[in-house]
Amino acid sequence: MTQNELTHLDSKGQARMVDVSPKDDTKRRAVASGFIAMQPETLALIVEGKAAKGDVLATARVAGIMASKQTASLIPLCHPLNITKAAVELVPVGAGERADGRVGIEVKATLGVTGKTGIEMEALTAASVACLTVYDMCKAVDRGMEIGEIRLLLKEGGKSGLWEREA
Repeated sequence: MTQNELTHLDSKGQARMVDVSPKDDTKRRAVASGFIAMQPETLALIVEGKAAKGDVLATARVAGIMASKQTASLIPLCHPLNITKAAVELVPVGAGERADGRVGIEVKATLGVTGKTGIEMEALTAASVACLTVYDMCKAVDRGMEIGEIRLLLKEGGKSGLWEREA
């Protein structure tokens, strides 16, 4: 199999779960990020702890971690993993802090595992669900929030080694 082949398709083009049993267990880590843009007033409510539904950042942090543990239930061909590390950071971004001028919350999810397959999907799921949780908790005051920039920043471990997104 070449690097350009889709591993989740068999020789007939049908979906399959990849057999990872021949692989060695290695320490793996993945970091993913996302951004939820919002009105400055919405960010102020979050930072000041005045959102009607409670502590938005703490709830989104826990939601991201919990979601990472459910990835195999959400993404059909993902292997269930015994996650050894899960951390979700949420950083408020005020006016003038980004080149594009957008205000919101930057999310970064860092996941780790010792196993036969990578943990990128779990990191991407954690970042996505953390953003979705912020939206859910604040939609009553800002339905125009936008979730985006969900992306893998770093992947390390396994046969392919280190991969980092270029700035």
